[in-house]
Amino acid sequence: MTSLSDREKAFENMFAHDQEMKFKAEARANKLLGLWAAEKMGLSADEANSYAKEVVAADFEEAGHEDVFRKVRRDFDARNVSVSDEELRTQMLELAAIAIEQVKSE
Repeated sequence: MTSLSDREKAFENMFAHDQEMKFKAEARANKLLGLWAAEKMGLSADEANSYAKEVVAADFEEAGHEDVFRKVRRDFDARNVSVSDEELRTQMLELAAIAIEQVKSE
């Protein structure tokens, strides 16, 4: 019976690890997006770091990435930053891939 329990525990540990890595990668991607958006908006280094934290926090509003998209889109519109929805979504995808690689290499 212990081998079944061992396998179950190993699977649970693997699942927990995968979820943790996913969370870290999503948070990293949102931070990178925040820094990219801050540069587009012409924010200082300190303002960029604060803004990146706001973008990370925005992801906790609802499941998925639309909450992050809407936050950055609203901020771009408020500052008259000319970035299309397509460019923003493409950047989100590219930064997600970069974040995954960064988290994997840690």
